Amino acid sequence: MEKEALEETDETEELEAKEEDTEKIEETEEIEESREAEKERGSVKAEKEKEKKKGEEIVEEKVYTIPLGKAWISPRNRRAPRAMHLLRTFVLRHMKLKLETGEDEEGAERLVVSEDVNRKIWSRGIEKPPRRIRVRAVKDKEGTVTLYLAEGD
Repeated sequence: MEKEALEETDETEELEAKEEDTEKIEETEEIEESREAEKERGSVKAEKEKEKKKGEEIVEEKVYTIPLGKAWISPRNRRAPRAMHLLRTFVLRHMKLKLETGEDEEGAERLVVSEDVNRKIWSRGIEKPPRRIRVRAVKDKEGTVTLYLAEGD
C-alpha cells in the first residue's frame, strides 16, 4: 500500500514537473516571438527612415529662432493654436513658400510640421506655449518644407 502511494505521488510530481516545464517553454517561446516582432518593427522603421532620407534630397536647410510672444496676446484658451499659426506664417515668409491653394495644383508647395515641434508647442498645454522655439527648416527638391526641432532642444 505504501509502495502504491509512493508511486502515485512520484507520478503526480513528474506530471507537475512536466507541466511546469511546458509552461516555461511556452513562455520563452512567447518572449522570443515578441522580441522577433519588435526587431521586425524596428527594422521596418529604420528602412522607412532610410527611404525618406534617400528620397528627401535637401535643397535648403536653415535654423530659425521663431518668436511666439504674440501668441500670449490671445485669450488663454487660444494661445497654443495661435503659436502654431505664427510658426507657420513665419516659415512661409522666410522660406519663400506659396500658400497651399489645394492638392489639385501640382506646383503647390507644402509645409509639414513634425510631431516633435508640435509636442514642444503643446507641451505645457493650450494656455502656456513657449515664448520662442528653435526649429530646423528643411526644403527638399519637391518644394516641401519640413520643420524639425533644432539640435539641443
